[in-house]
Amino acid sequence: MTPEQLLGNAPPSWYLVLSAVLFAIGVVGVLVRRNLIVIFMCVELMLNAVNLSFVAFARAQGVMDGQVIVFFVMAVAAAEAAVGLAIMLQLFRVRETINADEVTTLRW
Repeated sequence: MTPEQLLGNAPPSWYLVLSAVLFAIGVVGVLVRRNLIVIFMCVELMLNAVNLSFVAFARAQGVMDGQVIVFFVMAVAAAEAAVGLAIMLQLFRVRETINADEVTTLRW
């Protein structure tokens, strides 16, 4: 059985439920964790959850708009990851910590 045969008949509500669960895990991770890298990964999880819902809606309606929006969201997420990791690297070099509680300003 191919993945297309297995998931091809799944209703969009299943994808939306999975998207909601992934988004909730991301929100909890952002609110609970103090490590900036983990917070960053949770933001990426939330973005991918939204991408999943875009694709589910696009597939349900038979249009390509969702995939196009996902492409742009992934491009923005890649740029955000590059800039964010560079900021965290510099922050670690200066302050020797990436704990969100200890970093209150970006001035030094």
